[in-house]
Amino acid sequence: MSSTIESSPKSSGRRPWILLAVAVLLVLAGGIIAEVTQTAGGTISVRQVHFAGTNGAMMYGLLYIPKGTTSKNPAPGVVAIHGYINSHDTMDGFAIELARRGCVVLAVDQTGHGFSDGPAFANGFGGPDSLAYLRSLSIVNPKDVALIGHSMGGWASLAAAATFPDAYRSLVLVSSSTDTPPFAPMHGTATFPRNTMVIEALHSEFSQLMWAVPKGSDFPSSERLQKLFATTSPIVPGQLYGSIADGTGRMFYYPNTIHPGLTFDHAAIGHAIDWIQQTLTGVGTLSANRQIWLWDEIGTLIALIGVILVIFPVGELLLRAPFFRSVAQPVPVARQAKGFGLWIGAIVLDVIGILTFFVFQNWGNKIFPASAVFAQTITTGIMTWAVLGGIIGLILFLLWHFLLNRRQGGNFNSYGLVGATGSLEWANIGKSFLFAMTVLVAPYLLLYFLQWAFATDARIWVFNAKILHPISLRIWVPYFIPFLFYFLVLGMVLHGELRSERLKPGWEMVRNVVLMSGGFIVFILVEYIPLLSGGTLLTPTQPLLAIVAYQFVPMYAIITCISTFFFYKTGRIIPGAILNAIFVPLLIVASTATQFPV
Repeated sequence: MSSTIESSPKSSGRRPWILLAVAVLLVLAGGIIAEVTQTAGGTISVRQVHFAGTNGAMMYGLLYIPKGTTSKNPAPGVVAIHGYINSHDTMDGFAIELARRGCVVLAVDQTGHGFSDGPAFANGFGGPDSLAYLRSLSIVNPKDVALIGHSMGGWASLAAAATFPDAYRSLVLVSSSTDTPPFAPMHGTATFPRNTMVIEALHSEFSQLMWAVPKGSDFPSSERLQKLFATTSPIVPGQLYGSIADGTGRMFYYPNTIHPGLTFDHAAIGHAIDWIQQTLTGVGTLSANRQIWLWDEIGTLIALIGVILVIFPVGELLLRAPFFRSVAQPVPVARQAKGFGLWIGAIVLDVIGILTFFVFQNWGNKIFPASAVFAQTITTGIMTWAVLGGIIGLILFLLWHFLLNRRQGGNFNSYGLVGATGSLEWANIGKSFLFAMTVLVAPYLLLYFLQWAFATDARIWVFNAKILHPISLRIWVPYFIPFLFYFLVLGMVLHGELRSERLKPGWEMVRNVVLMSGGFIVFILVEYIPLLSGGTLLTPTQPLLAIVAYQFVPMYAIITCISTFFFYKTGRIIPGAILNAIFVPLLIVASTATQFPV
């Protein structure tokens, strides 16, 4: 039978101090590995740059400058532009490798992304301004400039090429198209854009959008692509079409990966290197197969683990402080579902989130179009999905409570929502807000340190943790309460209905991660197995949200660890819910696109 567990922190104990030291060491080690890789052992200088674009919109990026590059010895230049709901860091592989081969590379944040002013889609996505800025640098040979764009970054590159038709020599479209509807007036032809390589994904989620074919294996037969290549026959990968000398050069590859995988792919980056070496002068001849960029990703992943890990020891240490000690209460007696009911509850929790993932997000963007209140469509969609899913979860939870569990002694104290007296403990709720905000100072200090010391962030592939732009805080405010509601409901379900009376807290944390992240892994597999088998996504009309789903795997691992850890440290679901409601939306806001000017 379950019993009350004392959770008040001890006045001493080295474990949190050891974990804190480990977290800081991970950030240091990851930052050093990333910095050494980005600079290629000190042969490249990486600078953070800000420049004014159209209508005064401030743009941000990283400038990679090879050693020995000066105004008297200018180098070829490359503008590398990321895709939608990403930022400059996703182009690190291209930037590092081209800088190693003697190019000055500007990896820029599109308008409305990262640290560039919004809104998204403005000013040709920031492409023309980025090209103009790079060519204005005395260390760049303005006659030897190329453009590389992934997905929507390809459209930004096309906008730059159309705005300044004589300002570039070649272009690499990475899973992007010259004939996508937003750029219908700029149809690809045998002469526009100049010297173009198209790198597509064999298993692209956007094959229909980009090249009007149902699946990636049909790319060689795409009429859009054939028009660009001035042919009516299936395009042969690796074959040169047209003439580089005349500016009509064309080449096509489709590596065995997916749309977002192309920025994390040795072959795709290698093909881009080859094309830049062929189309620009003064580029180093280092083999395209000799690549080191993956170490940058390894370093930033190590740093990301450290940034997330630091939350737990800092939280535990703060609960020892006299001011916050009252936040830590005994863990209440468990009155959870048992046996078959426990499994049914866990399955229902996963199924609700998965079956509503596309529908509720699309509803959200119809109900709440981008505005001064909800400025980001992706964040708004996720918020709507969370709130509506939370309402469904709350109704089912209350039905379970009133029809079944109340008879077994279940109450809102045993679910971790209120104190033993049945009250909400308003003083402790206020302290929980202060506690959560104080805890989160630690990871953000580490993020600022990473950018200051190593010009990098904490990430892996498309999932990252970034420092806060003042605008990010302004955007985050309206999302806080809706997400808090969701995390409170999730906390009651996980630590009330589904709490284990047999597992220790550490193992219950593991179980909850498997439950929540595992559900999304299954969801992604169900969507992607048809695509990877040579067909299309199971839901081919939702390619963007299918890609967004990747980030829910690490996100839910973070959410459930925070929720479970702080429930057992405080005996309440409220501190963990507040932490998640602050931290998780901030992660989303800083990493996606802003569609409304704020």
